[in-house]
Amino acid sequence: MLQVYIGYDPRESVAFYTLAHSIFARSSIPLAIAPLMRRHLGHLYTRSRGPTESTEFSLTRFLVPALSGYHGWSIFMDCDMLCRADIAELAALIDRNADKAVLVCQHDYVPKSERKFLNQVQTKYSRKNWSSLMLFNNERCKALTTQYVNSATGLDLHRFAWIEDALIGSLPLEWNWLVEEYQYNPNAKIAHFTLGGPYFDEYRNCDYAEEWRAEFESMRSREER
Repeated sequence: MLQVYIGYDPRESVAFYTLAHSIFARSSIPLAIAPLMRRHLGHLYTRSRGPTESTEFSLTRFLVPALSGYHGWSIFMDCDMLCRADIAELAALIDRNADKAVLVCQHDYVPKSERKFLNQVQTKYSRKNWSSLMLFNNERCKALTTQYVNSATGLDLHRFAWIEDALIGSLPLEWNWLVEEYQYNPNAKIAHFTLGGPYFDEYRNCDYAEEWRAEFESMRSREER
């Protein structure tokens, strides 16, 4: 069973549930989805939140291999996403990259804005957004010990200083399409509302917003049955 961890932040709880619903609704394979919630991590995560960490899961995402017992493959996703395709298609890329330690969409861009959701500073660094969706080959990510994740700088974690470049595999950008940073793409498999999701007033009319709202309404109608 494929294990999917989704970053959870109380300010974006609706994003977590809508993303999970969009994955389940389209998946043709068995999977388990878990919220990566700061308060669930206890002694595994002891560092204080830094000024550049825009969400509670900014750095906890790198605990996924440890949480998976360094066994098998696991997926991490930011919560501000919408899955528009069968995640089995993404899982199929694992077999083609079994020699890699981690698979990511290798974005090469500079953010257009200085601020993002809730008026937070848009931190700019190389390999920006590579870590927003990661397929971990957990056995090959043993460098991500709890001690390392608690002590390494945020930049070292997000820029993948913990692994050799040759072990970083590349995914098609359609699996992490950056809304409003990239032009609208009808073939995007995962839309990533990296600047802010349509659940924030400032981004209510962004690309894919109507799709996100339709997914939210579908989730809510099922809960009311």
